[in-house]
Amino acid sequence: MKKINVAVFVSGNGTNCENLLKYFSGSEQINCVLVVSNKPDAYALVRAERLGVPTAVIPKASLNDREVMIPLLERYAIDFVVLAGFLLLIPGFLIDAFPRRIINIHPALLPKYGGKGMWGRHVHEAVHEAGEEETGMTVHYVTPVCDNGEIIAQYRTALSPHDTVDDIAAKEHELEIAYYPQVVEQVIRETFSL
Repeated sequence: MKKINVAVFVSGNGTNCENLLKYFSGSEQINCVLVVSNKPDAYALVRAERLGVPTAVIPKASLNDREVMIPLLERYAIDFVVLAGFLLLIPGFLIDAFPRRIINIHPALLPKYGGKGMWGRHVHEAVHEAGEEETGMTVHYVTPVCDNGEIIAQYRTALSPHDTVDDIAAKEHELEIAYYPQVVEQVIRETFSL
């Protein structure tokens, strides 16, 4: 039986990371075998360690160093990379090494509210200021241009004029928790013909 090894890249708290690790913990074919963070204090690392998943801290300079990243991912026989709140741009050599095998989640309905500086609360504030009637999450392939890759899936939730930025964030995060692991699984199964 073919087994696919997944690396999850994170920068922060790690709720999506933990959700992915738990979702795939019972899978015989898809294994989350490594969590990579650019921040040594990212709580996602604690979550991963609690679940027995190896971690690596890779600062920005190392992320952009082929001699660091390729051997690290080869050591864990990584087949697929999932970004779960990872705030650095993925270097071109990694995109080339994993063609259509790196995906990201974005907390808005791309192409709106994407690009440099549009992450986390910044996105939800922009959605609030624009008076949007809905928001949602987007899963997309990673390309060298921030938030510009082909859209794989989008899920939407209605907003009311009374929703605060925190309300918007909470509604959107519910979609991430509910759907991101399923989309990841579907893309991996299609990519590797599982």
